[in-house]
Amino acid sequence: MRYLHHLWLLVLLLSRCAPPLDTKGSAPFVPAERHHTGTLVITQVSENTFIHTSYHQTEDFGKVPCNGLVVRDGREVIIFDTPTKDSTSEELIAWITKELDCTIKAIVPTHFHHDCLGGLNAFHQHGIPSYAYTRTIELATGAGAAVPQNAFSATLVLHFGAEFATSTFHGAGHTQDNVVGYFAKEEVLFGGCLVKELDAGKGYLGDADTTAWSATVERVKKAYPKARIVVPGHGTHGGPELLDYTARLFRKAEWTDQ
Repeated sequence: MRYLHHLWLLVLLLSRCAPPLDTKGSAPFVPAERHHTGTLVITQVSENTFIHTSYHQTEDFGKVPCNGLVVRDGREVIIFDTPTKDSTSEELIAWITKELDCTIKAIVPTHFHHDCLGGLNAFHQHGIPSYAYTRTIELATGAGAAVPQNAFSATLVLHFGAEFATSTFHGAGHTQDNVVGYFAKEEVLFGGCLVKELDAGKGYLGDADTTAWSATVERVKKAYPKARIVVPGHGTHGGPELLDYTARLFRKAEWTDQ
């Protein structure tokens, strides 16, 4: 009896020392850097999603890291947002082709700013189709930027491998056209510049609708209640707490210039 008691205590102790399981009963994925140069960093954040980070030099904020997302199933991927330059897009395309051994099915800029489509022409030169919200195409055309090829009006469903991801407009915020991407299989939300990293300031507001921003983020949170990983346009990824932080940051009652 004493032996069984000691055995039970040992089992209990080991169970407390084990890493926590995720909601699907498997061990949690540990993010890992897969590629790092002076122009591009690629970080794997789940089994089939990879954040690509490139850099944009600005007058007001200096050298800014800019995130996009690669989503994979089988030997096909789609990408949300381009790197900031065509040369860096070439680097990303080469890495996906060689290291992942995948075909790029589509590129989706999530709004019209340079940090989302500055490297779009490189994708077009490789025959990779691009998709964007109708307003993004209008604003990119007006700004003289690279223009996505295919428009969608509210929600886009993109199929790759045996899976799919969505891109949806939920309302204005950082810009009038900002959309988000979602990969339901792994519960990963790409918020783009609509979503801030924890403790971030308000950032560039030249094209923003600050009165609508908070409500838009609340709609995003309601639309994806199972989102476990949330990727902002700039800075460190996290979970749903990034949505809560961004919504608080732009609530009218709490508005202060930063």
